Amino acid sequence: MTSKKPAAGNTGGQSRAARTDAARTRSARVPAQSAPSGPEAAPAPVVSAVPAAVDPGDRERLLHGTHHDPHTVLGAHPVPGGVAFRVFRPYARAVTVDCGELRARLHDDGDGFFSGLLPLASVPAYRLLVTYDGTDLETEDPYRFLPTLGELDLHLIGEGRHEQLWRALGAHVLTHQGVTGTRFAVWAPNARGVRVCGGFNFWDGSGFPMRSLGGTGVWELFVPGVGEGELYKFEITRPDGSRTVRADPMARRTEVPPATSSVVDVSHHEWGDAEWLAHRADTPVHEAPFSVYEVHLPSWRPGLTYRELAGELPAYVREMGFTHVELMPVAEHPFGGSWGYQVTGYYAPTARLGTPDDFKYLVDRLHQAGIGVLMDWVPAHFPRDEWALAAFDGRPLYEPQDPARAAHPDWGTLEFDLGRREVRNFLVANAVYWCEEFHIDGLRVDAVASMLYLDYSRDSGQWTPNQHGGRENLDAVAFLQEMNATVYRRCPGVVTIAEESTAWDGVTRPTHHRGPSGFGGLGFGLKWNMGWMHDSLQYMSHDPVHRKHHHHEMTFSMVYAYSENYVLPISHDEVVHGKGSLVSKMPGDWWQRRANHRAYLGFMWAHPGKQLLYMGQEFAQGAEWSEAHGPDWWLLDPEYGAAADHRGVRDLVRDLNAVYRAAPALWQRDTDPAGFEWIAGDAADDNVFAFLRRAADGTPLLAVSHLAPVVRPDYRVGVPEDVPAWVEVLNTDATRYGGSGVTHPDPLKPDPQGAHGRPASLRLTLPPLATVWLRPA
Repeated sequence: MTSKKPAAGNTGGQSRAARTDAARTRSARVPAQSAPSGPEAAPAPVVSAVPAAVDPGDRERLLHGTHHDPHTVLGAHPVPGGVAFRVFRPYARAVTVDCGELRARLHDDGDGFFSGLLPLASVPAYRLLVTYDGTDLETEDPYRFLPTLGELDLHLIGEGRHEQLWRALGAHVLTHQGVTGTRFAVWAPNARGVRVCGGFNFWDGSGFPMRSLGGTGVWELFVPGVGEGELYKFEITRPDGSRTVRADPMARRTEVPPATSSVVDVSHHEWGDAEWLAHRADTPVHEAPFSVYEVHLPSWRPGLTYRELAGELPAYVREMGFTHVELMPVAEHPFGGSWGYQVTGYYAPTARLGTPDDFKYLVDRLHQAGIGVLMDWVPAHFPRDEWALAAFDGRPLYEPQDPARAAHPDWGTLEFDLGRREVRNFLVANAVYWCEEFHIDGLRVDAVASMLYLDYSRDSGQWTPNQHGGRENLDAVAFLQEMNATVYRRCPGVVTIAEESTAWDGVTRPTHHRGPSGFGGLGFGLKWNMGWMHDSLQYMSHDPVHRKHHHHEMTFSMVYAYSENYVLPISHDEVVHGKGSLVSKMPGDWWQRRANHRAYLGFMWAHPGKQLLYMGQEFAQGAEWSEAHGPDWWLLDPEYGAAADHRGVRDLVRDLNAVYRAAPALWQRDTDPAGFEWIAGDAADDNVFAFLRRAADGTPLLAVSHLAPVVRPDYRVGVPEDVPAWVEVLNTDATRYGGSGVTHPDPLKPDPQGAHGRPASLRLTLPPLATVWLRPA
């Protein structure tokens, strides 16, 4: 996990002075329709209403943005003597109530308040005619509408069990009581008051206070006439009386950074991936081919939008034979240099590349090309930007109350308070949201280890043990179990993947199965094998003459290979910050580096576990990855002198995927010890590793890696006696990949001479720095 602290963004609004000046001197733009004109719309006579002023206490609370229930004051209410109308419209010159047959000019009570008592038996249907300097507008009154959230929504929110939270909170265009507008709802339990502001009210929320709904901490307001594309934020009065303007935590669309406003969004995408979804769950992921191409979308082809990427990425990934893409975080983030690992908009795809519907289009096209879509998801921490989640309503809300507990020690960010049910609900629902709304096929959960341990990157005295005196974060354990159980229950065929760098017991064990530690499993489907990655890269970095002393670094992974369901990751984290690209980690001259690179990929694809490879490494890019310019595609340009070297590695990766997908032995029993047999696991002096993989029906595939820069003729490798002949199906030393061409073009028949404890053996000519795969002829 690599991340950087984001620079704080702007508030997306104007200063209060600028807003006030704009509202006084420009034509006010409120959610309204122009007043009707023409003889058919002749207005009723206007009468003056008797004043019915707002109570002084309510008036003060509305002026200061601290009213919890403005709907009990504003709008129309039956009172002795008729119906009282009260309107709060700062900067208006006059307000008239239009009841159809009756128009009444309300009394100007000052400070933007207007009131009137009309001798009516009941509250009529009415609209407001609001006069600003030089402008008359006809609009609905937001304060005549009933709440748009039902009791079930509020109950589930209060319980922290609303699995489709995004359908209740945030901004939603809907028709309510026969009127179209937008329902705004936000969770801010510590706020003294909340008002919605946006482009529709010149970023001055004074006239749009929201109501608090019971004890849930949810504030709501239906604003007629506001529709798709409007910018908005919430103006929150903190407990100390100060104010803060915040983006919507549940916003489903945002402005393009560095602007930070939320955007009212309506989806119009029509999905075309029904066939993909119908068969996604046919085979469990751990028993299916799973070869992942990791991508940073903004830099894969710099400058391309989601829709433009949809024209290129599916075709490339399909040509290369990968089964899935994994997208580095797509959720909105303020600082591009964080690569998306410091999220401020958990429910919004980054606007840098287009709209949410544009992102859906990309996922749809990938599915139609037969490619699964995984997405990095970051519930471990969030940035401190003052317009986002940090101290959202004036007090710690999404983060723990204790500042020392809230601060993430590594990245200058804040951790989530996973012991708070509403925060846990925010994240669990978010995981479901991406899978249900965007058809994401899997979530790779970032930085799980930092969530699981109370002492993660903390010294003695900087952390407090749990209730049992241990270092485990029990709240994080419960959250991850709930998230995984919920996603697997709601979204058949979806897989969750943990980036967990320790030996935590039971990461991929079902949540209801308790292990030796006493904990139930975390419930993930797969786990990144960080140990394999570290050890194998360490081995490969040694000069071949020294590798015999480090042989265990390549074999040790098989000691624990079946303790979890593993993914073998060569991810972005391994090719940045001075670590060098994959090919640059290899020793020797350019030819040897490429040969090592190819041999390593052959070993990786044959090893138990799924594969993940970061973009650029499929063609042996020599430079470290940079988000500023992405992969060095020019290395493949035929005009470049060494293009054939890079094209050869790319061709190998394509063939690795093709042979891999056609060979069930390489993926069907990844989590079953019966699917693997060492042939030569101790040939340290020869730098040789040989093993068998077996499919569910017992069909074998023999993989031999020879990681010395010499040719070894007549090298005996033990094989089962029940296979009459073997044929080479892949050799990383083939000339078309840039190798020396030491291959086995003809079928190989075993000799009855035993080797490696087997009754028969093959005599192979081992190519230099290469991996060879053979299957029964």
